[in-house]
Amino acid sequence: MSWVKMLLNRYRNEILLGVAAVFLGILIGAVETLFGRVLTEVGEIRQRHFFQLTPFLPIAGMLIMYTYSTIGANSVKGMSLIFSAAFGEEESIPKRLVPLLMGSTWLTHLFGGSAGREGAAVQIGGTIAYSVGKKLNIENRSKVLLITGMAAGFAGMFQTPMAAAFFAMEVFTAGVMEYCAMFPSIIASFAAYYTSRLLGLEKLTVGLNCTFSLSIFLILKIILLGVIFGITGGLFAYVFSFSRSFLNKRINNPILRIFIMGCILSVLVMVLHGGRYSGSGENLIEAAFFHEKVYPYDWLFKFMLTILTMSAGFQGGEVTPLFSIGASLGVVLAPVFGLPGEFVSALGFVAVFGSATNTVLAPVFVGAEIFGYDYLPYFFIISTVAYVFSGNKSIYPAQRVYMSLNG
Repeated sequence: MSWVKMLLNRYRNEILLGVAAVFLGILIGAVETLFGRVLTEVGEIRQRHFFQLTPFLPIAGMLIMYTYSTIGANSVKGMSLIFSAAFGEEESIPKRLVPLLMGSTWLTHLFGGSAGREGAAVQIGGTIAYSVGKKLNIENRSKVLLITGMAAGFAGMFQTPMAAAFFAMEVFTAGVMEYCAMFPSIIASFAAYYTSRLLGLEKLTVGLNCTFSLSIFLILKIILLGVIFGITGGLFAYVFSFSRSFLNKRINNPILRIFIMGCILSVLVMVLHGGRYSGSGENLIEAAFFHEKVYPYDWLFKFMLTILTMSAGFQGGEVTPLFSIGASLGVVLAPVFGLPGEFVSALGFVAVFGSATNTVLAPVFVGAEIFGYDYLPYFFIISTVAYVFSGNKSIYPAQRVYMSLNG
């Protein structure tokens, strides 16, 4: 049995990480299910009482910001705090971030803000795993388990475990893959995925009925679409960064800032099709893929309102809105390129997400896991092109770039 002992000693860290990843995946998957199911209920309540609830968006914003300023410590930094912890610039992530983020995201959605959920999901997963990592005697444990938790958070919420693992590994530094965390990230992602699925959290799955031969003309069309989607995602990240900086300088008091912006947003979301652009944008995604009405300007309004919501200080995330922006824009572009609307929407769905987050493999697998692995070559081409034409912009200001593609 000496060889067994030798193997256990040799792979001690990997075994510990694997076991920890299973438990973390189950725990985070359960937390994400609670978060997601309440978020779904909140969305339904908002739809039933939209005009009664939305005028109170600025009050909800003040409550969110006041809570963060009084008991949130540095939790208000959000994803930037997660990035700082990964780079060793922060020694701790306060556990209170989890309930604060869940509650503030629910409030943002309940009162009509245009925001997603991935930012909250990833931060929740990362915070839980990072706290566990501090207690394990494993080399580089904190960063590895932080990435593992982020992967589990993404997978538990979106139920795309492969995409979740790659997203967590590549998002910190554009051009660098954190392979040190691959083993536990894959395990935690699938554990979270099966947990949230077992507990009844719904997954978006779209069956594309498009058959193509990978001809040179189709590849050229996809490349052109990749340029457009890449610029769109990069522009979203740029305008988001500019808007946040501009508002912070113009209105220094965060409570006053979120109140003023909440007043503006509540009017806008009521005037613009009575709540069509509130929430995460899942209604726009469904419209794009299930042949419902899509207006040519849907993607633009969702683009602007999401930026204003998140820049003001409301909570949630940008990824699901990015999915909806890409899908809605795809419907508009499909006739121009002579391609099926649902196919171009799927390309936009993955490419705008990838270009705005400055990632490549995550959007490829998001596409494959939602729309089918038969279309993986198309997702690979468009994600690569979109990445090149995003201008190395990212919705995550703390993201680092290993080597710029734009000089």
